[in-house]
Amino acid sequence: MEYQFSEVESKWQKKWSDDHVYRTSDDDSREKFYCLEMYPYPSGKLHMGHVRNYSIGDVLARFKRRLGFNVLYPMGYDAMGLPAENAAIKMDIDPEEWTLRCIEIMQKQQKRMGFSYDWEHYVNTCLPDYYRWNQWIFLQFYKNGLAYKKKASINWCNSCGTVLANEQVIDGQCWRCDNNVVEKDLEQWFFNIRKYADELLESTEKLTEWPEQVRLMQRNWIGKSIGTEIHFPIADSDYSIPAFTTRPDTLMGVCYLVLAPEYPLIPELIQDSQKKAEIEDFITRARRKSKIERTAEQVEKEGIFIDRYMVHPITGENMPVFIADYVLMDYGTGAVMAVPAHDQRDFEFSKKYDLPIKVVITPDRKDPLKLEDMKEAYVDPGYLINSGEFNGLEHMAAKTNITEKLKEKGLGDFSTTYRIRDWLISRQRYWGTPIPIIYCGKCGIVPVPEDDLPVILPKDAKFTGEGNPLENSPTFKNAICPVCGSDARRETDTMDTFVDSSWYFLRYVSPKLEDKPFDKNLAEKWMPVDHYIGGITHAILHLLYSRFFMKALRDIGLADIDEPFSRLTTQGMVLKEGEVMSKSKGNVVDPGELIETYGADSTRAFMLFAAPPEKEYDWNDAGIHGVSRFLNRIWTLIHEKKELITEYKDKTDSLDLNSKADKQLARVIETTTKHVTESIDHLHFNTGIAALMEFLNEIRDFSIEHPEYADTPSRASLFARAMIRLVSLLNPFAPHITEELWEHMGFEDYLSVSDWPAYDESLMKAEEKTIVVQVNGKVRGNLIIPADLPEEEIKRRAPELDNVQKFISGGIKKIIYVKDRLVNIVV
Repeated sequence: MEYQFSEVESKWQKKWSDDHVYRTSDDDSREKFYCLEMYPYPSGKLHMGHVRNYSIGDVLARFKRRLGFNVLYPMGYDAMGLPAENAAIKMDIDPEEWTLRCIEIMQKQQKRMGFSYDWEHYVNTCLPDYYRWNQWIFLQFYKNGLAYKKKASINWCNSCGTVLANEQVIDGQCWRCDNNVVEKDLEQWFFNIRKYADELLESTEKLTEWPEQVRLMQRNWIGKSIGTEIHFPIADSDYSIPAFTTRPDTLMGVCYLVLAPEYPLIPELIQDSQKKAEIEDFITRARRKSKIERTAEQVEKEGIFIDRYMVHPITGENMPVFIADYVLMDYGTGAVMAVPAHDQRDFEFSKKYDLPIKVVITPDRKDPLKLEDMKEAYVDPGYLINSGEFNGLEHMAAKTNITEKLKEKGLGDFSTTYRIRDWLISRQRYWGTPIPIIYCGKCGIVPVPEDDLPVILPKDAKFTGEGNPLENSPTFKNAICPVCGSDARRETDTMDTFVDSSWYFLRYVSPKLEDKPFDKNLAEKWMPVDHYIGGITHAILHLLYSRFFMKALRDIGLADIDEPFSRLTTQGMVLKEGEVMSKSKGNVVDPGELIETYGADSTRAFMLFAAPPEKEYDWNDAGIHGVSRFLNRIWTLIHEKKELITEYKDKTDSLDLNSKADKQLARVIETTTKHVTESIDHLHFNTGIAALMEFLNEIRDFSIEHPEYADTPSRASLFARAMIRLVSLLNPFAPHITEELWEHMGFEDYLSVSDWPAYDESLMKAEEKTIVVQVNGKVRGNLIIPADLPEEEIKRRAPELDNVQKFISGGIKKIIYVKDRLVNIVV
């Protein structure tokens, strides 16, 4: 009987759906397991990365169900964003229509793969019943000082026509379209994520089941620095410019002050300068560069003197003020005290512009460092020289003493700063959540009343590819002030789509709730997510924002959870010939074609067998053939022995193990069960599937070498036990074929929700073991011995092997035994 995978897979997908097999239970007596993959952007078709991601999650969900856990395993779509808007421009189609069409295609493929989602727990972020709660949460943040508007220098992508958060600028380019990013000044909405910087940083220590790489990336992004803020008065003015430094011990070596091109005080400082036009031209050129260009070590730094001087806060000396492209406004204060002898960037800048360099730290007090001997900045610890009253101090003591001196003078203090900046959420595009704010000429900024939510996207927007379509929609833009009734203007910015994904895992627990974003009691029941699966590319953006949201929602009384995700797995990418798959490169492997050719089970099982989840995998067509053959071999063997298995399926617990072969097969049944159980628990799916392949070989060898088993009840029971166990253990990896075989073997219940098999430790003990025997590290034979033979007896028997004797005639120096593995005879 040939395996018709298409018919079998369709049959079981329908039965699972009709019987609600994967519906989440209300049973609170069972331990909960919330399994979640990062939901996809609905681009229209699954790619191999999706298949890998969802196959990992599905195995875990199926495994935990069968272990007796109450499993929540939902799915939804991150449905807002620029691609839909671009499609609207290109194809003259409504973004919602395009998105819903793509979701329909993707959902059909997900169901075709047999993923065991509870589709009753479903979210779609582009529908008003979801994004109204984005707006509601925004209003709660606004009330609690976590949402605010200010003018800011922002990252702007001309191609996308929108603002980008710092996290969305990668190597100076837009994270989505790869075009160069420039800077602009605009009024923007922000979320106050910096308020949580310390807690976000400190609580990474609690994320013990996250990859250390992800935790390190988040720590680095938060970028906590402990140091001193120093105020530099501007000569002949009332201005004072603060600069943060982690090296106040080098203050006596400051030779000039450097400002970022965006520094807000610059217009006042250069107002009367004869070089004003030249300085403004420099600022324009500097701001056209990306942050990466401006700060890259290999790029030569540029600057300009602005005809102003600052007063050194301790010596009182006047020192020049520069603007330089390498100073950024979004780190520290936007001003840097330049210490060219002890900072390589300042050293190179000083050499280029012939500025003074003063050495104030030396590694050796007896032989002080001399400027003429320096070919680069000295940045290591040491002792202070040329520093007046601080001479001779070790650098750590000097940090404290100099800061205390500044405190006395009112020109500085100990300070902590962070690399992370508040989350800029404004986007100048249509296909996102409208920000629920109205601008009134009389009342100013007015939040939309909660009863008026959702603010729905209009249908009369025109998609031309230029500017924000909402600006050109009078039905949307024109509003009435809810406070005074005057004509008013609606906010036309929409929210960054990462807002959608920062709390969607909470909506899954009660997706149909109409009066709140989520049920607090159900959130307490299900949260945190027990296992979260997704790409490493989201290590900073989505994962950091989700952690911030969880803490913010906690603090305004909506939840009692600190962290959203207990365990995190970041799966590796699927490559083709060493490159990321993309349509432009023509190297895309279509999962749909694989399903049509090999079936869903072969496709998903191969993705799990090919490599460990966290590793990249370079696609090879040959591999899936092997997995397909493996499944077909099981199908064939069970149908050949179907009558025997159905006859003995209820007698597999009464084993009479009289022969060595019987004991060996019984042992393999139990060791394989243990191996596969542990491999799923530790996400070593590839080794688990490999163990099942070896198990099948053991069963086939047993049936071939002992054909009389069919006529021996005890052996027939053992064979049936082996086949039933093989199918049961294979089920999470290949659910369709195993459900069909389970039915063929005479079982009436669903295998997918039957109990996971336990293993019997007493049957796992081998009577014999094979030990490799080496002479000077080279294999010369194998020693088959009783499993409990003492070490001394093993060492005595090893040299007696016939093939070993001829290699040890020169005399034995020593014998090394590696327990249960090998004996090495050194001659």
